[in-house]
Amino acid sequence: MNNLSVSRPWIIAVDGHSSCGKSTFAKAIARYLKYSYIDSGSMYRSVTWFAIQNGWISDHGIDKESLLKNLGKISIQFRFNPETGLNETWLNETMVERDIRDTLVSSMVSEISAIPEVRHRMVAIQREMGRKGGIVMDGRDIGTVVFPQAEIKIFMTADLLVRAQRRYDELISKKMPASFEDIRKNLEHRDYLDSTRTESPLKKAEDAIVLDNSKMTPDQQMEWFKELLEKRKKGINS
Repeated sequence: MNNLSVSRPWIIAVDGHSSCGKSTFAKAIARYLKYSYIDSGSMYRSVTWFAIQNGWISDHGIDKESLLKNLGKISIQFRFNPETGLNETWLNETMVERDIRDTLVSSMVSEISAIPEVRHRMVAIQREMGRKGGIVMDGRDIGTVVFPQAEIKIFMTADLLVRAQRRYDELISKKMPASFEDIRKNLEHRDYLDSTRTESPLKKAEDAIVLDNSKMTPDQQMEWFKELLEKRKKGINS
């Protein structure tokens, strides 16, 4: 039995830099514990895609006034696809899982997610999703802002070039256009924006455990997590 033997299901927060494998790791944890997985990054990507589709992102910048006026019209859900065995992101009843991985979305999502009103709206939705516990959520500020009370907080990082290669391989596998150098520059820029923004910047929670997975396989990461889990169940901080 993998489920945690506690009266209330736990909340597990996985924060960290772009393209360090947070989503893959968080999904694996959720499967192992039979918990729900929530991809907060997809939520901000969905808002970015929504703004692009409505013409509120252009060469002139972001039309924040129009975006904020329409924030209340945004509905985001995660639905399990039994054919693929994967969770998919739905924006206003449209499946956008592939669309939100677009390079234009990637180049703008940090700026959209830095808008305070956007973050407040997404955080409110995330907290409601995790109200009863039993979730694994990954993002930038899950352990510091969204769920500071999370029972397990993990901060993931990896070498920039390793992250760029992983992102490049992901796009190529999905038959999407990709340039390694463009991806590297984009990740470097996103790291800067995420870490320096005024609203909920990316930073490690004081009680988070750091996982540098630059040289780790997915299986090795799960072994690391299982060891951490056993220690936490025994009340050992590490």
